[in-house]
Amino acid sequence: MGRIPRVPPHLTKEPFTLEEARRAGLTKSALRGKSWRRIGTTLYSWRGQSDDPWWLLSAWLRVLPREAVFAGPTAAWLHGIDVEPCQPVEVIVPTSSGVRSRIGLYVRRCDLSEGNITNVRRLRATTVQRTLADLCFRWRAVEALVAIDAAIHAGLTDKAALVRLSVGRLRSLALVAAPAESPMETRLRWLLLQARLPNPEVQVDLHDARGRFVGRADLYWSAAHLVVEYDGYNHRERLVEDNRRQNLLIGAGYRLLRFTAADINQRPEAVQAQVRKVLNCAPLAPMVPNPPSSFEPLDPMRRNPSRSR
Repeated sequence: MGRIPRVPPHLTKEPFTLEEARRAGLTKSALRGKSWRRIGTTLYSWRGQSDDPWWLLSAWLRVLPREAVFAGPTAAWLHGIDVEPCQPVEVIVPTSSGVRSRIGLYVRRCDLSEGNITNVRRLRATTVQRTLADLCFRWRAVEALVAIDAAIHAGLTDKAALVRLSVGRLRSLALVAAPAESPMETRLRWLLLQARLPNPEVQVDLHDARGRFVGRADLYWSAAHLVVEYDGYNHRERLVEDNRRQNLLIGAGYRLLRFTAADINQRPEAVQAQVRKVLNCAPLAPMVPNPPSSFEPLDPMRRNPSRSR
């Protein structure tokens, strides 16, 4: 019969450092057992602990210098933007700091001014505007726009402020930003903008000739009375409701096109052609130029920055 591993109860409540484990009588070799999980170079947790990013970020603070500031996607998540915050955790430290990147942690060096730093539930993070600027510099344009749209939809900032206060790529993307309700709605809109189609209105309440509300459009071109909808994973669950809404829109004189993630990812040219045919318009100048290669993500450790919907 195998030996039952020793699990000190106080180490099951939150992440702990290697030094704390040693004080509890555990060796580094014991921490390789099935009861434990390595979450950083010097950080561990009990395997039964839930995957809560808040306690993980709080745990990293115990091994980081006081001046460290959460940044990039980690800061975006702290502000309420739905991105992956901990693969890896990202921080900015002063240029003079000796802290280096390690397993689970990506370190950038920059002397931030206090105006670029805020507190989110007692955790230091870059401000919303600085966070979005960082994402714009390192992510593909469409993924950066997803984050900007999400920030506007959540009320963290607004388009006018971003256009007024930002420069460079963030300002360019802010010009076409909108309070989209999902990342895939943003990706659909970006796909159409890249085809040089007119910029649509987003999340527009529509009414019939008598002024009665008939539905809300994901994307809307008023001149053509065209509604474009993104059908997400829950469309099947809402099929009856969506069909009734579609009938009301068509009955009120609106034209309607619906697209799925498969359309956007596998048939982008067909999506662009269908919308262009209904709009029946010539291409306009690009709203936002395609990103130069210098804007590709700089960090080889980074995964796809935002989650699909």
